[in-house]
Amino acid sequence: MNADRRRKKSKLSHGGGGGAVTQSGTPKQLQRKQNGSQPSTSSTSLGPPTASRRADNEEGAGVGRRWLTLTAVVTVAAVLAAVLAVSIIVLGWADSGTLSGLHGGGENVDPSPRKAGPPAPPVTLDPGDPQPPHEPPTTSTPQDSAPKAQPAPMKPKKPKLLNKFDRAIKEELDAAEKLRKKGSMQEALQAFTELVQTFPSSPRARYGKAQAEDDLAEKQRSNEQLARAIATYAEVADLPDAPAELVQLALKRQANRLQFLGRMRAAVAVLRKLVQRYPADVALQNELGVALLLQGDNKGAKVVYEEVLARSPDDGFAKVHFGFILKAENKIAESIPFLRAGLESEAPGTNDGRFYFHLGDALQRMGERDEAYRWYAQGHEQGHFSSVFQRSLYNVRGLKAQPWWTPHETGYTELVKALERGWRSIRDEALAAMDVQSGFFLPEEENLREKGDWAQFTLWQQGRKSESGCGRAPTTCSIMERFPESTGCTRGQVKFSVMHPGTHVWPHTGPTNCRLRLHLGLVIPTPGCRIRCANDTREWQEGKVLIFDDSFEHEVWQDADRARLIFIVDVWHPQLTAHQRRTLSPI
Repeated sequence: MNADRRRKKSKLSHGGGGGAVTQSGTPKQLQRKQNGSQPSTSSTSLGPPTASRRADNEEGAGVGRRWLTLTAVVTVAAVLAAVLAVSIIVLGWADSGTLSGLHGGGENVDPSPRKAGPPAPPVTLDPGDPQPPHEPPTTSTPQDSAPKAQPAPMKPKKPKLLNKFDRAIKEELDAAEKLRKKGSMQEALQAFTELVQTFPSSPRARYGKAQAEDDLAEKQRSNEQLARAIATYAEVADLPDAPAELVQLALKRQANRLQFLGRMRAAVAVLRKLVQRYPADVALQNELGVALLLQGDNKGAKVVYEEVLARSPDDGFAKVHFGFILKAENKIAESIPFLRAGLESEAPGTNDGRFYFHLGDALQRMGERDEAYRWYAQGHEQGHFSSVFQRSLYNVRGLKAQPWWTPHETGYTELVKALERGWRSIRDEALAAMDVQSGFFLPEEENLREKGDWAQFTLWQQGRKSESGCGRAPTTCSIMERFPESTGCTRGQVKFSVMHPGTHVWPHTGPTNCRLRLHLGLVIPTPGCRIRCANDTREWQEGKVLIFDDSFEHEVWQDADRARLIFIVDVWHPQLTAHQRRTLSPI
């Protein structure tokens, strides 16, 4: 993946949602038979294919490394800000000194090669379950084994940054640029400022001043200094006789820095100016499409990519992004040829985990399961997924990875005991909330259902307590407040989940390997309520806890004759350090 597309928050975000999602549909009253339940699975909402490898090597990716990642943000890859829940934009440099940028739905493709997890154990599925392949097909073909002829590398063309006047003062410009490249930022800024004062119509001097201000902003973590650089980049384009390539560099960098500050509208305006100025440049149109996606304007981005494909039908970058947009619109069948062709093109900016993720997901939904697993396998081979079944995109390296866990393996035995001891009180509060038409249970909105009704009532989200929710379920919340491994899990949720008969939840994965998910059965009609994680299908029991890693593919069926109710509790992965738990970005 190009560094340029490191990550962005946008409306199309893959890893998404922060946790189990609930299905849409108003919860119908459960008959208070102390039976019935609902499983909620974590969501994988659409997200920008931004940073394919931005994975949270959040083990400690410090300010410096994140700055480098984000400076490249503007480019083509961080795309699609999907509908999701997981992404957050923190503008500029945080007061704490840590630098956050566009948090794309994602920390998409994990920084650590996707979670390294052992292959799912081959466990017998219930006879009625659709059978996922125990060993997904490999992607190797006879053609793959034959070495591909590589074109001779072409020497990059040196951009023309000097006009006739600037060539006359090249010695002075080179001296100032040498200071900048040496890291003498203050001296470089002073030298370029003096050149601008002496030669106010020099585009190259003005651009050098902007770069020096930009460098200084990075060093000082100063948004104020960065604003000055942004203004100076804009001045370059307004000077007479400025070389076209210099204007493009200046305006692209201006848009990049505006995006970093979260000023998406302003960034889009700059890129529109570039496209109007150089209408034949397809690469600029592609960048404009990315910026529109980051702004959440999928409709505008779609128009841009349609124009690109009308002019350049084989543009792989435009194809894969256009396919991504179609999938976000739930045009599943239509999205597949564009996503597939874009990935097969191997064009710069297309080798992103989100594209592999969404192509596989679209194929699964169309019943082409073997083909879906072939693409997941390719995504794994490219380092985007830690395994074919474990496809989360916001990850920390080295964490133990397995689909199902026992309480002893997690170390959270006291939490499990407390939930199982108090399950009747927890159930009664959930049933009481369902009996009130108060809007506590909200429909699932992450497009995870093939059919049916599924809703949830959230008590904690990203480590934040819902006071109104806990007012409705005080006993449940008093139990949970004793366990910060859950209530303080900023990459998880605590919630009730109800699922009605006839519901099927598509195979999907959660956004991160940093959490485990507990399901406490509250009302479980039998038979007919099942959950598959990797290759192992299980059933809930009332008063008992199931624990699984929702970064592995999982799927749910509700074929009982009445509603099912469960309590979902996310906890930090037990191998995360205290520092990681404090500093990982929320999902």
